[in-house]
Amino acid sequence: MTPTSSNITIDDCMRLLDASPSPFHAVDECAQRLRSAGATELFLTDEWNSAAVDGFCFIRRDGALIAWKAPNTSELAPPMLLVGAHTDSPCFKLKPNPDTYHHGWHQLSVEVYGGILNNSWLDRDLGLAGRVVSKSGETALVRSDPIARIPQLAIHLDRGVNEGLRLDPQAHLMPIWAIGDATPAVVEHLHQLSGLDSVAWWDISLFDTQPAARLGANQELLASGRLDNLLSCWAAVTALCETAASEHLQVVVLNDHEEVGSASTTGAAGPTLEQVLTRIVAARGGTTADLARSLSRSMCISADNAHAIHPNYADRHDHGHAPVVNQGPAIKLNVNQRYATSSTSAQRYAAICESAGLPTQVFSSRNNIPCGSTIGPITATRLGIDTIDIGVPQLSMHSARELCGVDDPVTLAQSFVAFWS
Repeated sequence: MTPTSSNITIDDCMRLLDASPSPFHAVDECAQRLRSAGATELFLTDEWNSAAVDGFCFIRRDGALIAWKAPNTSELAPPMLLVGAHTDSPCFKLKPNPDTYHHGWHQLSVEVYGGILNNSWLDRDLGLAGRVVSKSGETALVRSDPIARIPQLAIHLDRGVNEGLRLDPQAHLMPIWAIGDATPAVVEHLHQLSGLDSVAWWDISLFDTQPAARLGANQELLASGRLDNLLSCWAAVTALCETAASEHLQVVVLNDHEEVGSASTTGAAGPTLEQVLTRIVAARGGTTADLARSLSRSMCISADNAHAIHPNYADRHDHGHAPVVNQGPAIKLNVNQRYATSSTSAQRYAAICESAGLPTQVFSSRNNIPCGSTIGPITATRLGIDTIDIGVPQLSMHSARELCGVDDPVTLAQSFVAFWS
C-alpha cells in the first residue's frame, strides 16, 4: 500500500536518521521503505525486460540506491525527472588493522573520511556500523551500541586550549576502545555482531550514537548526526512513495562517496546511474539515440544541504544570499559551476514551489569564502541533463551532530512531490 501524506513528517525523518548510521544502513532502510510502498527490487546481474522495468522498482549497489516509477505512457524514452542525494557523511572509518595499544589503552586505528569538523567528535559516545565480509564472501550489516570515545585533553594539561585548539588527526583522534592488551580484538567484536562464520574485511564507520532530537523553545529545531545528506535521502524516497505515476520517468538516485569526490562505482562520477537509465530505455524498446533525446527534455534536482546564516558568524555570509532555517529550501548558485543551477532550472523549480504554495530561498557564497560542491555538476556533466542544486539550510555542517529547522525537510519532500506531479 502506498503511504499516505502523513508520512511526510519530521518524526518519520528522524526515524530514518536513527536507522542509518552508515551508507549501507541508509540503503537498507530506504529499500525497506520502498518495498513497503509496493516497489520491486531488481538486480543489476539480471536481464531486464519491459515487464520488469515498467512499474515501481529499485536497485541497490553497496552504499547507493536508484528507484523509479515508470511513466504511464508507451513512449519508449519519455522525459525523466530525477532527484539526487548522497548517503555518505564525513566520519571516521575503521582501518584494516584496527587494534593499536598505547600506555595501557586499547585504541582504534581509524582513517578520516571526508571533511570532518575534528573537534565535534571529541567526548562523544561512538558506535561502529557498516558492512562486514566473511572469508567466503558473505556479507552482513553490523551496528554496535556505544563502545568508543575520543577524550579531549583536560584543560589543566593545556591551559591555552580556549585560545585555539589544534588537533592532529593521527595523534589526537584515535578512539579509546578498551583497557589493556588482553581485551578482544575489534574483529572479534564485529564477528559477534555479524552472525557470520568469519569476518575478513569490512567497511565500518564510527557514528555518534545520540539519537536525533527536536530542540528549541517551540521544538522548531532538529539536531542529529548525518543531516548532510540523509535528510535529502529521506525526502526523496518518501516523496517518490507518495507520488502517483505520470507521463515522466520519476527517478531517485542516492549516491555514495560524495564527501570524497564521487569518483567511485557508486558515486555520481561513476557509471551506475547512466547504466540503469540506459537499461530502462532499452527494456522499453528504445535506443541510445532515444535516451539522448529523453535526457535533453529531462531535469535533475541535486538535493544537498545549504549553509544557514550563523548568528555568531554573520560576517561569513553574503547577506543578500543567506538562508534562514524554516523558511524553505535554498536554491544554490555559483557561477564557477560548483553548483549546477542555471537561470532556467532555477525558474522551473521556483515556479513549481510557488504553484504548490511552498517557500524557497537562495544561497550564494561570499567571493572570499569558496563554496563546496555537490553531485549536481557531476550528474549534469555525465548525463547532459538540466540540473538545479538545492538544499535545506543548516548549521554545523560536517559536524558529528548538525542542526536544521523542523519545517524545511518536510517542505523539501513536498517540493519533490510537486516536481514529480
